[in-house]
Amino acid sequence: MEILSQMWSFLGLLTVLQNILPSQILSLLHSFYESLQDLFSPYSYFDIPEFNGYCGVDINDLYRDVNIYLNSLNPAAATNCRRLTLSRSKSSNRISFTVAPNHTVQDTFLGHSLSWTHHVETVQDSLDEKRSFTLKLPKRHCHNLLNPYLNHVSSSAEEFERVSRERRLFTNNGHGSFESGWVSVPFRHPSTFATLALEAHLKRQITEDLMAFASGRDFYHRVGRAWKRGYLLYGPPGSGKSSLIAAMANYLCYDVYDLELTKVTDNSELRALLIQTTNRSIIVIEDIDCSVDLTAERVRKTSNRRRRSQAASAKRGDNYNNNNYYHKGSLEENNGGRVTLSGLLNFTDGLWSCCGEERIIVFTTNHRDNVDEALVRCGRMDVHINLATCGMHAFKVLVNNYLKLEWHELFDVVDSYIKAGGALTPAQIGEILLRNRGDADVAMKEVVSAMQMQVKNQNHSRKEYDEMTMMMSRSPESILLGGGSPENWESSSPGKAVGRKRKENGEKKANFLVRLRSLTKSESGRRGV
Repeated sequence: MEILSQMWSFLGLLTVLQNILPSQILSLLHSFYESLQDLFSPYSYFDIPEFNGYCGVDINDLYRDVNIYLNSLNPAAATNCRRLTLSRSKSSNRISFTVAPNHTVQDTFLGHSLSWTHHVETVQDSLDEKRSFTLKLPKRHCHNLLNPYLNHVSSSAEEFERVSRERRLFTNNGHGSFESGWVSVPFRHPSTFATLALEAHLKRQITEDLMAFASGRDFYHRVGRAWKRGYLLYGPPGSGKSSLIAAMANYLCYDVYDLELTKVTDNSELRALLIQTTNRSIIVIEDIDCSVDLTAERVRKTSNRRRRSQAASAKRGDNYNNNNYYHKGSLEENNGGRVTLSGLLNFTDGLWSCCGEERIIVFTTNHRDNVDEALVRCGRMDVHINLATCGMHAFKVLVNNYLKLEWHELFDVVDSYIKAGGALTPAQIGEILLRNRGDADVAMKEVVSAMQMQVKNQNHSRKEYDEMTMMMSRSPESILLGGGSPENWESSSPGKAVGRKRKENGEKKANFLVRLRSLTKSESGRRGV
């Protein structure tokens, strides 16, 4: 009782002193008390307010990083906190938790125990709240722990935000010169490298290259290159080019920008669209050879110059028409009002291409030879990936995806047909398996039948070509075409092998003969025959 009475007396004395003493003295006494506490305490404390300065306008990025970092902690490790606040936003695909006001959560770093306390105070005569985090760590190891730990917090928060946020699929709306030339929807494509129908070695090469790129910030800065990478995906329709792009986006947790070149009016708008893209994104131009006429642009410019040269040497009486013709050729060469090859080259590898970081540019095409070589050289399209028909490993992946089978008795038959040239694209096999997913045996038999038909069609086409080549080699006209001799003609008689030279040039002879006959008919038409 004596002790309690003394405590009440002391508290009463403090209350009296607080009412009597000036506020400046009370502030000095409070500071002196905190100094004594810090002197004898084995811990150091660091406050991280929500806003920088006293105006409350500039947001403290470190406060945001701490908040995200505490969300990234394992919920089981945060059970020592008595109260947590759970939430889920529209832009995230998971439930997050935050430390409730005036509660503490424990953390460990390099074998040392640390703690975060979330302080929330109500501002006097206002509805606003003053928020901050207080970091407590051992005083003896403060200098060795503080900077590395805060760097760890920031990097972990950045990675957690990248993985947990909802990815977006953007497309240009035809107004790239305005503030926002993109519109977006949530990107929820289910394709992953685990479900992708690719050969194992190709999957491994792509994933290793992607990881090396994503973690290569210091490397790209050290060698003086823009932090970007180009991929050219080519192959027949249905070979999985779009699925591979989706798998890359899901693997790296990147946004996807689907650029429709036909909606871009000129090079300036194309550059504006590039500036508006964010870091950690994949910029896709599908069917690059069909989007705009880029491949024949150089030929067209040469033709325009030749036509202008001919117009300039015309008679003086046609000066007016020549000037108009020359003006038209100049406009065509300047390519005003549309995207040019030069603009697209600057988009992928020019000075404006380095206005952001960690970007991947992907071109797709069904015909690799139709794409201008300047677009696909190293430095623009660094990786060329040929997506053709399914190999055996890719086929097994599809069977496992659709039928949940790891082995079937017809696998050997399928392997033999693939080696014989009867391979199908992933889209063709996937459609067969999808249509017959209720009966695995029927699905496998239908796949075998489709591959068998593919082999027969190839053999039939090859037989027709060989017969045409044999007929051309036996024709007397072929002697004139190839500059051959009767001995060569005789060597192509029945029962003997066709000459090697004639066999190699059979296709060229056939094409030339068709052209020769067409020219003969046209000449006969002119003469009235």
